[in-house]
Amino acid sequence: MYFQRKCKITFICHGATIHSEEGRLSDAGNYPPLSELGIEEMENLTKYLKNRGVKNDSIYTSPSIRTVQSAMMVGKLFKQEYIVVEELTPRKFGKLNGLTVSQLLDKYPEGYTSLLNNPHTTLQDTESSTELIDRVNKIIENLVEKNIGNRIIIVTHPEIIQAAICAALKIPAKNLSNIFIRTGSATQISYFDNWASLVYSDYTPL
Repeated sequence: MYFQRKCKITFICHGATIHSEEGRLSDAGNYPPLSELGIEEMENLTKYLKNRGVKNDSIYTSPSIRTVQSAMMVGKLFKQEYIVVEELTPRKFGKLNGLTVSQLLDKYPEGYTSLLNNPHTTLQDTESSTELIDRVNKIIENLVEKNIGNRIIIVTHPEIIQAAICAALKIPAKNLSNIFIRTGSATQISYFDNWASLVYSDYTPL
């Protein structure tokens, strides 16, 4: 049976930053920028996109400096301008912003475990897994409807891609943290009427 695809999205996770290299939570938009490793990751990823022959009609990006820098490199490859989606901000970490995982475990051992395992839990003004998935799903649905029949690229954050996968495949929100997305990686999802197919996930060129 042939299924008519509505839209194909290639999600690009931004390159590494000093915060991602340290395992530090970061929801700030204006800091940090890409590190040297992050620039190298994006250079490798754009080469992969070129060699694979990935095609697209539009490039969208989250508004953070690290995603915009990454989108500029992708846009240069395709000779296209990128469109900033202001609502596509990273997961809100509230008062946990800037902490490493080890610091979180020291300060909030029970709360952090609950945040990972209970999709409705918030901790120190964080965005719960359920809230994140609902927010991302609405944005992706809107972009799909604007791009019927198109292939698009979205340059964004690891948590946003995790949420998009959960929403597309109807994976329970409690399993969000089980989806691993590295910086400088590509994930592709094809969207159809009322369902979606994960083509590949977290592909990182060597």
